[in-house]
Amino acid sequence: MNAASGPTLVVVSGMSGSGKSIALHTLEDLGYYCVDNLPAELLPEFVRRLRASERAPERVAVAIDARTLGDLAEVPALLSQVGAQGVDPRLLFLEARNEVLLRRYADTRRRHPLSHLGLSLADAIALEWQALRPLRQIADILIDTSELNVHQMRRRILAEFGVSSAGLALLFESFAYRHGVPADADFVFDARVLPNPHWDARLRPLSGRDPEVREYLDGQPEVEQYVAQVQAFLDTWLPRLSSDTRSYVTVAFGCTGGRHRSAYLAERLARHFRACGWPEVATHHRELD
Repeated sequence: MNAASGPTLVVVSGMSGSGKSIALHTLEDLGYYCVDNLPAELLPEFVRRLRASERAPERVAVAIDARTLGDLAEVPALLSQVGAQGVDPRLLFLEARNEVLLRRYADTRRRHPLSHLGLSLADAIALEWQALRPLRQIADILIDTSELNVHQMRRRILAEFGVSSAGLALLFESFAYRHGVPADADFVFDARVLPNPHWDARLRPLSGRDPEVREYLDGQPEVEQYVAQVQAFLDTWLPRLSSDTRSYVTVAFGCTGGRHRSAYLAERLARHFRACGWPEVATHHRELD
């Protein structure tokens, strides 16, 4: 962080299920130092410490939402304290219609952050709207994601905080077959034929993003053969789609739980295409994000 001009600080907030994780991951791809679920009361001290550090990042994004400890009604005052330090924070608020949020939770079968209160999903969403009202009222950027897919959400964030590429955008997604195939997938590859780290007690609680799981799968001959064949297919045919009218392509990998093999493959193929110079490559792990 430049002490003279101050850093770029984006506070990401909004409804659970509205795409906050996608926004935070996109900002991370843009070079932001990202912190998820920071207790709101720690924000001024967090910024002060970053500014005092010699190796502080120039751009920072912090997620503050219904999971955050403390009173969200105090956030406007906390942002004023941040502003007094010479930092001008921008608050990004994501939302979606209630019926859309209900459908997204039904599709992913994830628990709402407020479900621990013993509320129904509809009541938890209503309570979250009430808790987040003070943040929505002061939002600098308000995005309704009800009609947006993952690619469109990402492009909106790029349009607000970065430069969106004109070329074909690639999204590598992981999913669990037991929760259904992603509706917007252009290519779907089944990873259930590969060795499953789930049966290793040491690896079971981890995911395909963890180095231990990557090391295990990297050492499996079947995995190397699978990756080589899928990579060759995509290397051949994805460039030909660039001349089409489409602006993005989703490549999905599925396995039983959507945690190990599929996440590993999505991350590995994304690294490959970034190294090949594709201008916009993202990952999304439906069962993890």
